[in-house]
Amino acid sequence: MEIFELGESSAQTVLIQPVDQHDLEVIESEFEQIRRSTGKDLLLRAYKVKDWNKELSPWKAPAVFGKEDFGEGASYTLSEIVKSCEDETKTYYIGGYSLAALFSLWAVYQTDLFKGVAAASPSMWFPGFDEYMKEGDLRCGGVYLSLGDKEEKVRNPVMATVGDRIRKAHAMLLEQSVNCVLEWNQGNHFKEPDVRTAKGFAWLLDQSL
Repeated sequence: MEIFELGESSAQTVLIQPVDQHDLEVIESEFEQIRRSTGKDLLLRAYKVKDWNKELSPWKAPAVFGKEDFGEGASYTLSEIVKSCEDETKTYYIGGYSLAALFSLWAVYQTDLFKGVAAASPSMWFPGFDEYMKEGDLRCGGVYLSLGDKEEKVRNPVMATVGDRIRKAHAMLLEQSVNCVLEWNQGNHFKEPDVRTAKGFAWLLDQSL
């Protein structure tokens, strides 16, 4: 995986984010928004994913749009990320947008490396993910969830479940006394991903996890 870094390499706070080319086009804007919001020295480490549907999927699932099925490459992707986060003097957070947000949520049930997770417009419609959260043990201190208010208003019957699923996930986490918030943004899934992701990371950094 190709890694891009923004900010100070000496920073104690490191933000981990899987990205694609579209994310990279707005990553500088996202980073500046986080830094302005928090006023903290940060390092944002962006991991460019080549095969989005394969490398970020925790298990195989049939295609819900287009013809490309979802793979099961998340375990390998996470192992590669963990290898680059071996400095125990630093504090790590993970987050992302869309399927990268789902991957990030999945990851904090797999490892206690990350203090918190910023899941902006996560693909909560992913088959079986709600059961995964119910049965798993969360291993981080804070969870930020967000969704656009038009994301559940789509014709695709699988993707239209995203609203109900994220509401249920939020309620479940609150019942478990997790420091968690669900924020609703205006617009569909493709509106201002950099702004939405930045808001998630900024919320985590304000929680003193």
